[in-house]
Amino acid sequence: MPPAPRRRNTAPPREELLAAVMATIAERGLDGLTMAGLGREVGMSSGHLLYYFRTKDELLLQTLEWSEGRLGAERRALLAGPGTARERLDGYIDLYLPDGHRDPHWTLWLEVWNRARNADDDARARQAAVEAAWHRDLVALLAGGAAAGEFRPVDAERYATRLRALLDGFSVHVAVGLPGTGRPQVLARVGEFIEESLTTR
Repeated sequence: MPPAPRRRNTAPPREELLAAVMATIAERGLDGLTMAGLGREVGMSSGHLLYYFRTKDELLLQTLEWSEGRLGAERRALLAGPGTARERLDGYIDLYLPDGHRDPHWTLWLEVWNRARNADDDARARQAAVEAAWHRDLVALLAGGAAAGEFRPVDAERYATRLRALLDGFSVHVAVGLPGTGRPQVLARVGEFIEESLTTR
């Protein structure tokens, strides 16, 4: 019989906890994520976890913020890097869309969106802040591409809202595994939309 996990007197680093949440979602889905199971994974009691996070909703939101922080750093590096505006836009879209069915990051997003119906104002504001970071970066990318003559002159705010709505809708289809909407098909359809509405002739 394997030895029981060693109980810690102090909490593990926050990043270790949140990484364990994402790993559990990736391996077993949200149904497999319980406070008791997570506690066993990191050597803490479920009560100790609740002391730090208060609720499962807060644990999920903090995990989303942590995951988005990592994606945000990757996104900013991509947008500041070399290449044309279209290449950077393609990179943004590639980063935005799920990797495939049951993508853990998008699985988490869908659950946080679902729980937002009953969330308090603070939780809603924090979720909105994550969304706003993606929006701001896209607006800047579109405006820069238009200024360089690579994109048609468009209302960057309005176009970014429309494009992100398109990406969100397709991302849900990819994440839940809707037939006919795999990642390659979605990338092709989004590319067609950009060609028709944004790129110069």
